[in-house]
Amino acid sequence: MMSNLERLVYMANQIARNFQAIGHEAAAAATADHIASFWDPRMKEQIFALVDGQEADLSPTARAALLSLRRDGAPEPQTRATEFNAATEAGHADAG
Repeated sequence: MMSNLERLVYMANQIARNFQAIGHEAAAAATADHIASFWDPRMKEQIFALVDGQEADLSPTARAALLSLRRDGAPEPQTRATEFNAATEAGHADAG
């Protein structure tokens, strides 16, 4: 069974791997965007504590995303999945 921290590393690596086809820099930005948009602040706090440690088995893309996110904050939306509507705006949902 994975520990909570191992699960976070696994998830970050999975997200980064999902974006690999768009190249390292774009994948890192999209991974940072996804984590900023969908991860709970406690999850981000826990994984940020691992970023500097070599014991975390983060992929280069996931590590770059987390370093960027911690240093620069959330990037502009990188994919349509993180473009959210204003309360008065219709459309743009990917929910069908």
